Amino acid sequence: MGFPSDIEIAQSAQLERIGTIADRLGIPDEAVDPYGRYKAKISLAWLDAQPTRPDANLVLVTAISPTPAGEGKTTTTVGLTDGLRRIGENAMACLREPSLGPVFGMKGGAAGGGYAQVVPMEDINLHFTGDFGAIQLANNLLAALIDNHIHHGNTLGIDVRRITWKRVVDLNDRALRQITVSLGGPANGYPRQDGFDIVVASEVMAIFCLATSLEDLKHRLGNIVVGYTRDKKPVTARDLQAEGSMAVLLKDAFRPNLVQTLEGTPAFVHGGPFANIAHGCNSVVATSAALKLADYVVTEAGFGADLGAEKFIDIKCRKSGLRPKAAVIVATVRALKHHGGVAPADLAGENLDAVRKGFANLRRHIDNVTGVYGLRAVIAVNRFGSDTDAELALVAELVEQAGATAVVATHFAQGGAGAEDLARAVVAACEKPSEMTFTYTSTMSLWDKMSAIATRVYGASEVTADSSVRARIKELQDGGYGEFPVCVAKTQYSFSTDPKLRGAPSHHVINIREVRLAAGAEFIVMICGDIMTMPGLPKVPASANIDLVDGAVVGLS
Repeated sequence: MGFPSDIEIAQSAQLERIGTIADRLGIPDEAVDPYGRYKAKISLAWLDAQPTRPDANLVLVTAISPTPAGEGKTTTTVGLTDGLRRIGENAMACLREPSLGPVFGMKGGAAGGGYAQVVPMEDINLHFTGDFGAIQLANNLLAALIDNHIHHGNTLGIDVRRITWKRVVDLNDRALRQITVSLGGPANGYPRQDGFDIVVASEVMAIFCLATSLEDLKHRLGNIVVGYTRDKKPVTARDLQAEGSMAVLLKDAFRPNLVQTLEGTPAFVHGGPFANIAHGCNSVVATSAALKLADYVVTEAGFGADLGAEKFIDIKCRKSGLRPKAAVIVATVRALKHHGGVAPADLAGENLDAVRKGFANLRRHIDNVTGVYGLRAVIAVNRFGSDTDAELALVAELVEQAGATAVVATHFAQGGAGAEDLARAVVAACEKPSEMTFTYTSTMSLWDKMSAIATRVYGASEVTADSSVRARIKELQDGGYGEFPVCVAKTQYSFSTDPKLRGAPSHHVINIREVRLAAGAEFIVMICGDIMTMPGLPKVPASANIDLVDGAVVGLS
């Protein structure tokens, strides 16, 4: 009999009532709003009233550039948090909510794996507490109000050619990237070009995850720029009197969601922007709340340390004042061999040369975490059954030469017990002094900020853009948005904009294809390469394997 699937493990687990998990954190019954037996929303008023823990440790989990071989960042976040509890530390996890796009597209699920999962796994992967639905509705309410305003006379003078606000849906649907709306005659409005983004790429999602309170949420929603007049004056959601109704749709979703791991460790799962097309971090309110409730808070940022970790630091930490004490970089021998040029079908065989060659990718991530972000790095080597002792020893040797610590972890198969050594290494790293640093300063120009990310983090030689993109950047700089951080949208598979360039390419060129203002989220999106803010489905999507059999969900992973 083979190793059980993720969903089989999750479905066979004996979960504790969510009230018991809340009690473990000292949360009283009156601050817990259960959504069934095993998940709950926590009162913002109660969380706001709790004192801060000045000695609480925030740990960031990031990874090497992702590969088809697998790394296991969420799995490691969960396993590490369980491991910390097993060695006697008061710990909890903070994760993003899975999007239905990748659940039915590439991944088939995103709640961890093996014996390191957050549960109830099916609920978390499928609708959960309805947060993404609320974000989608708030976004699309604003879109409807724009077209309604134009239909009823357009007193704001919105130029229908310069509307920048798109509709969203939480699915991968390439057919919706560019559409025409308001067809069918005068009763339906004025026809214009429009399009859809996926929910996790929307500005409302970014605002949701960066706002520090309901008041801040409403203020940021009002600042959204939806388009421009004919003389290029910005039109905001506040001009349309939309921010109040949008906030109403989001008020319940804005409360953090409490769940548990398979071992009963508390976890907040809240918010979920992608890191390749958005800023890739869970909500500020959840992370800040967790730091009031636990001594160690383990959180993740999407994809590799060039994307999620950079945005976690340069956007989330800059805006919120959060400061991680250490970073865990997840790697696997299989993934290093892939970066070393080995084909997916050949990853099981021992190949020390490929490990050594592929280590260039991990080495650059280590250099970024320690040299650019100023954090102590612990390398979690997520072990696969095909890894040989010689390969693992070589990774440890190369990591030590790079000035970091490597720990082999087996949490996928053993749960928290397989991450105890990793937990001890993380505690040791947190006890040593460090000072987080940003990639660029707020006073640098938008162009210079983009150049700093490209050259310091990606290893690029320069940044390029055509005249219209350069003009737009200058327009934003001169329009008062120059102090905003930059959010780069690019492929997650490479330091470059070419997903086929593995390892650690250098002296490549980063071309900015498009620039978008996110005035409510307070950052500038630089879209590079062929990345899409509405992904498409693969030839055989994960949805083909997801089914309902005798009333039970199967095929999630």
